[in-house]
Amino acid sequence: MSAKTVPMWDLWPDGIEWQPMSPQLRTMWVLRSLINVLILAVIAAIPLTIWLGWEALLYVLAGYVVLAGLRAITVARTVKTWGYAERDQDLLVRHGLLTRRLSIVPYGRIQLIDLSAGPIDRMFGLTTVQVRTAALGSNTEVPGLDPPVAAALRDRLAVRAAEVREGL
Repeated sequence: MSAKTVPMWDLWPDGIEWQPMSPQLRTMWVLRSLINVLILAVIAAIPLTIWLGWEALLYVLAGYVVLAGLRAITVARTVKTWGYAERDQDLLVRHGLLTRRLSIVPYGRIQLIDLSAGPIDRMFGLTTVQVRTAALGSNTEVPGLDPPVAAALRDRLAVRAAEVREGL
């Protein structure tokens, strides 16, 4: 394709240095996904074993291995799509493997910045930055950051939001 016919989904803003998420995020999301698939396999194995006998467990096991492998590959690729960038007037957050999403959060619209880390996040040493804006129901997340990186991002966003509001 020539430069003039670039597909819309490849038109991320030029000249942006995207900050990646922690590699631990991929590990955490893959493990969570594998556990979810295992729960589904166990739920499927019980009725199949009752109706079809013990041979059905082999089918469930084979199905689990295939589904878990596909899910792990998909989740690992999805994590690579996450990134954030800070510009002069706004925060950019991109993600998505099939459905690509680019969120642009103007600093002047930021009302609240939260850091959150559930028990599993803390096990992997990760924190999520949640940015809430004046728009109703608007919430932008930057998941999978190391706690010092997340705290520094929160502080920079708070300072920039205050500076922009003072200038209004």
